[in-house]
Order: sequence, then C-alpha cells, then structure tokens
Amino acid sequence: MRPRKRWWSTPCRRPAPKERATGEQVYITLDVSRGHGRAAPAGAALAIEWRVYNRLVPVLDANTLDVLSHGADQTQRLGSRLGELLQPGDVVCLAGDLGSGKTTLAQGIVRGWGALTAATSPTFVLVNEYPRPDGARLFHLDAFRLETQTAPGFDLEELAAEGPVLIEWPDRVRSLVPADHLWVELRWVEDTRRGIRVKAVGGRYPQLLDRFRRLTFG
Repeated sequence: MRPRKRWWSTPCRRPAPKERATGEQVYITLDVSRGHGRAAPAGAALAIEWRVYNRLVPVLDANTLDVLSHGADQTQRLGSRLGELLQPGDVVCLAGDLGSGKTTLAQGIVRGWGALTAATSPTFVLVNEYPRPDGARLFHLDAFRLETQTAPGFDLEELAAEGPVLIEWPDRVRSLVPADHLWVELRWVEDTRRGIRVKAVGGRYPQLLDRFRRLTFG
C-alpha cells in the first residue's frame, strides 16, 4: 500500500491526477471525516482524504460514487446531505448485510430531510412515517421480515407520490422497486469503518447523485 497523503483544507481541493502507465489499474475511495476528531471551522465542508490503492474499489462511472466512512457520525452526516436533496417520488434503496450501517444512514437521511422526529428501525411495523413541519412525509420501509417478493396491500407508488421512500433490504422486495431509483450498498470494512456505494439508476437520479457529490465534497 502506498503512503497515505492527506489534504486538510477548506474548501477541499482534489489533488492533481498523476500520469500512469497505459492499462495500469487504479483504485480510489473517498475517506470522509472532520479531521479524525478535530473540530472543523464553522461552515467548513467535509474534509476529504483521497487514497490510491492497488485493491479495494475500482474507479467508478459517473453514475456511481464510492465513499469510506470512519464511523456512525460520519455515516449519518452523509445521510443528512442526501436527505436535504430528496423530494416526493424519490425511492432510495439501502442494501447491505446486518450491521453494515443501513439504519444509521437512514437516520441521517431522515434528519437531513427535516423530519420532526428521529428515525428508528421499522422492522416490526414494516413502514415508519416521518412528517416535516410543512406536512410533507418521508416513508421508511424495512423489508427484512418479509418472506416473499410482494407485500399484500402495499402500494409503493402510492407512498412515493406522497413523499420520498427509503427501503431497507430492497433485495427482498425487488418486484416493488421501480426501474428508476437510487441504490445505496453498504459494506463492513472494519469495526468502525463502512464502505458506501451510491448508484444512480435512471430518471432524475444521475442529477441527484451529482448534486449529492457536489454538496458533500464541493
């Protein structure tokens, strides 16, 4: 592994690309933090640490973003950035194994969206609703306990028409997931670190991902 370099500046600036041999395989991940516990200046953007490896995640296409979070607080901050951008009709799928940080990210999304109450796991009630002061609602679906690919009496399109919809364990309800959506895959890296890959699939989601990238990383 090459020595790690850090760029702690406000606003954050990306390092100039280095020339590489043709065909050389390059892997990049974004390491999001606020200086590993050090207080950030008021209004400062999230600091970014670029890492170049010969492993981990390959350079991705324009519709995919890969982020490395150092802990739950950072995962929630990323969720909050995304939540600020959501609108009725948006469907965000949160996939990943148990303990990968899906609910933690969802809590940040709900907070950034402006809900009056903090998010909790809806595992035992299927869907939680989170209202905003303006009366708009965000819906949080947890499909973990669903045993089939369909949920009788459940109309995702009807919910999405009223407000954004978050779906945990979307693989269990693939038939309900619309063709256009934002797919977020979370993975365990280390005890406190989580990898978060965001993929925009159709519709307005490439633009949403681009706005999220700009809002989060400048």
